[in-house]
Amino acid sequence: MIQIRPIQPHEIPAAKHIILSVAYRIYGWKGSLEDSIRHFEETGEFHDMDEVQSHYFYNNGLFLAALDDGKIIGSGAIRKWDATTAELKRMWLLEEYHGRGIGYQLITRLFVFARTHGYKHIILQTGSEQSRAVRFYERIGFYRIPTYNNQPDEISMEIDL
Repeated sequence: MIQIRPIQPHEIPAAKHIILSVAYRIYGWKGSLEDSIRHFEETGEFHDMDEVQSHYFYNNGLFLAALDDGKIIGSGAIRKWDATTAELKRMWLLEEYHGRGIGYQLITRLFVFARTHGYKHIILQTGSEQSRAVRFYERIGFYRIPTYNNQPDEISMEIDL
């Protein structure tokens, strides 16, 4: 049974593994998945997840986990960007769960949270290689905007709530 709820601190390593497992297949990184995990841990790529309380829960945000019979299968989060804008982060789902509406359920819960906390917009940034994710975001109403994180090779998007 699929459950979506706020992530628990002890589930962070499993969520990181999901994110990197999916990204590894999308981006086709050289070396093993374990090499990629080690690299991203060493470079601090997951600092926001290591400090989930301060980056999300204490920052007018929410970090959700999607579980199937207690096993992490995906994640999605939003955090404050400014007074009226939240940033969508860490939206990942194991590929075998695509097409079941789980991603839509995750993002819908995040939208409800954002609206109740006074946000008027949600922004996101995703890799240009993630065409499936971009199509998903566009289907639910996101539109492209100029990059906001000084990463010109990535796609920035926004939705008005």
